[in-house]
Amino acid sequence: MAILLTAKEIQHSFGARPLFTGLNFILENKDRVGLIGPNGAGKSTLLKILSGKITQEEGELSLRKGLKVGFLEQSPQLPLNSTIEQTLLLGARDPHSSEAQALALEWIGKLELESQGFNSESRLQQLSGGWQKKVALARELMKEPELLLLDEPTNHLDIESILWLEELIQRAPFAVVVITHDRVFLQSVTNRIFELNSQYPGGVLSVSGDYATYLELRESKLTQQRAEELSLKNKLRRETEWLRRGAKARTTKQQARIQRAYELMDHVEELEFRNRKKEVSLDFQTAQKQPNRLIEARNISKCFEGKTLFTDFSVFIGPGTRLGLLGRNGCGKSTLIRCLLGSEKVDSGDVLRAEHLSVAYFEQKRESLDLNQSVKKILCPGGDSVIYRGRPIHVRSYLDRFLFSREQTELPVGKLSGGEQSRLLLARLMLKEAKVLVLDEPTNDLDIETLDVLENCLKEFEGAVILVTHDRYFLDQVANQIVAFPDFQQPQRGLEKFADLSQWEVWHERHLSLLKAPTQKLVLQEEPSPKKRKLSYNETRELASMEENIQKAEEKTTALQAELASPSIQSQAHRLTELYQKLHEAQEALEKLYNRWAELEELAKK
Repeated sequence: MAILLTAKEIQHSFGARPLFTGLNFILENKDRVGLIGPNGAGKSTLLKILSGKITQEEGELSLRKGLKVGFLEQSPQLPLNSTIEQTLLLGARDPHSSEAQALALEWIGKLELESQGFNSESRLQQLSGGWQKKVALARELMKEPELLLLDEPTNHLDIESILWLEELIQRAPFAVVVITHDRVFLQSVTNRIFELNSQYPGGVLSVSGDYATYLELRESKLTQQRAEELSLKNKLRRETEWLRRGAKARTTKQQARIQRAYELMDHVEELEFRNRKKEVSLDFQTAQKQPNRLIEARNISKCFEGKTLFTDFSVFIGPGTRLGLLGRNGCGKSTLIRCLLGSEKVDSGDVLRAEHLSVAYFEQKRESLDLNQSVKKILCPGGDSVIYRGRPIHVRSYLDRFLFSREQTELPVGKLSGGEQSRLLLARLMLKEAKVLVLDEPTNDLDIETLDVLENCLKEFEGAVILVTHDRYFLDQVANQIVAFPDFQQPQRGLEKFADLSQWEVWHERHLSLLKAPTQKLVLQEEPSPKKRKLSYNETRELASMEENIQKAEEKTTALQAELASPSIQSQAHRLTELYQKLHEAQEALEKLYNRWAELEELAKK
């Protein structure tokens, strides 16, 4: 394998704070490196150094002569008034050459922009944030790079686009270094993990292998480090006792032992620092009174600018519901949330909401954060304390829970990293009592350790959670119901419901294979049989017993609703969750029976 670049003793700081010191590594042409680490560890800074946008403070970076490097920044700068083709040509060495123009058109085809109603002459300002990011990526690929640097490339991309990006990287002839906290994405595309973290000697852990291999080796490394700390502490205790006995430093041997004892103290102190686990402390406040029904949608429909977003959709949301929404960007997820919360009217159907429904909302673009205000003012505009769970807490102590340093208290929000801004928004949400948490892409920019804490916190929240995320691992860990929007090409299908992500994945693969099948094949599959099919013997028997089966299903649903309304159940959180799950299953079974009845009645008419 050919070496692309070599880094020796690289060091860089952010203000007075050192980000990393003494970094040493080599990148080769077959590398697919996942660059991970806590927010603020210097990952984006390291990519800027590798791309040549900034120069390291100390150390040496040697690139192979003529190495072509592409760099997709976390928030790429784009000429929004330019056309898609003009933007792509900005990445070409000779934008006027016929080869560059042909390559630009090829990438426009690969991006499938025409399926969204765009072409080479469409202006960037017409595209959503996700599509703009794909165009920015294609602009870097126009350089035909030998090394591609990607900073949080999955942010703002829908699952379809993330799967497309996974396939592109897996087939790429160039090396890749990618910053991402999407664990499924890491597992799919990397063959090496590089973690920037002060927990390790030298501030870095490099592992050859995929993300699963990294997790095993990391745990082994940290366990070994903790065992070393314990062993050295025992040794230090013996040495300290020897020193306290007043040993006289008369001989060279005794002086050497005293010197080793002090060195041991320094080593133990360093290990204690490295092994000290720092993680965000999250605990959302639940409103005290939780009604059985928080939100219920009954056969709701909504169109926007002539496009059907959803039709005849029903859902029941109570305490313990963890509703995950999946679908392409622009498919209507945010509109559905607004309809459920009452900020937007439905075209038909009914939405019932609990009285005094309190909602805490994490917005995708964090637009409620004033970037010019200080971190402190965001949490307590008129004082030095916040009110959390009914008691005042000094803002400095409260910020400690979210790993903000003392220096960051008065810092403008705009100076924070994306992950730090997300943590600040979570800190503000925690100050509000809520019956429903709505989280729109909360995983963007958050590090893996914080995502783990957030997952556990959402599982323990006593109210309901409505979650929009394209992080498949996070979704699978949190959601107990998944609603998927259909592809734009088949809006008539309606919303699909799944119990977990694995069910959606099976459906998605089958759905995708049908969409990619030749048109003629699809027509042949959907063409009705020339013969009119009548009820079979078994279907006749099924139809005869359908009314009785529906009656039993309705009685079961009514009984579950009555039990949920019982005052004696309200204090039994585990039983409440169990009953809501059973009610959800019973309602789905009843809905399937009604659909099947209609289908059999239609056949009976033939």
